[in-house]
Amino acid sequence: MKKLVVITGASSGFGKELAKQFSQDGYPLLLLARRVELLEEMNLPNTICKKVDVTNKLEFENAVRFAEEKYGKTDLIINNAGVMLLGNIENQNPQEWQQMLDVNLMGVMNGMQIVMGDMKEREGGTIINIASIAGVKPFGNHGAYCASKYGVVGLSEVARMELAPYNVRVMRICPGAVDTELLSHTTSDNIKEDYLKWKSATGVGAITPGDVARTIKFAYELPQGVNLREIQIADTKQDA
Repeated sequence: MKKLVVITGASSGFGKELAKQFSQDGYPLLLLARRVELLEEMNLPNTICKKVDVTNKLEFENAVRFAEEKYGKTDLIINNAGVMLLGNIENQNPQEWQQMLDVNLMGVMNGMQIVMGDMKEREGGTIINIASIAGVKPFGNHGAYCASKYGVVGLSEVARMELAPYNVRVMRICPGAVDTELLSHTTSDNIKEDYLKWKSATGVGAITPGDVARTIKFAYELPQGVNLREIQIADTKQDA
């Protein structure tokens, strides 16, 4: 059997597609999400599904150790769980800022810390963090979201530098606009409407979560000595 793959935020979007594609190729999986029933509906073989809030490090770590007892040490963790609450800095509810920073950034830090010690000892393993194009360039009404994703980019690069001597890979994936549940998280109807108008006007919409998942799986399955440090992947028509 292949080595254990851990995927957070696996109930929809990129995480769901990643789960399907890795499972199809025979990887044992630990799938984590708050909506565990959606994980179980996929009914994937050699898969453990756990209801986990990635901001709760103890809960997160307990799930990983449970899966490792059955399938061996984690060879790949994909820190994918995230929320996108778009809003203007001047008037957005600060609770939304905190939620994005907690899930998008602290959740990633928790995931990395849980596995990196074992990976260093084994001198192997891969950490893949899902950032965003909004983590490398700014967008209006994305203030706190950009802050969280810029944080993931910087965090990932620091971790890559620290783990490189131990042959552990850290990759960051920066998707552009892709149809997932993320936009539905936004509480401002005006911002959601403007976002959809922009997609319609530009024709952006060809890229799918499956395309992103295939790209991530390709990057992971390269030899351990090859590290695609950052991948920006977006619709060809997205000019921003």
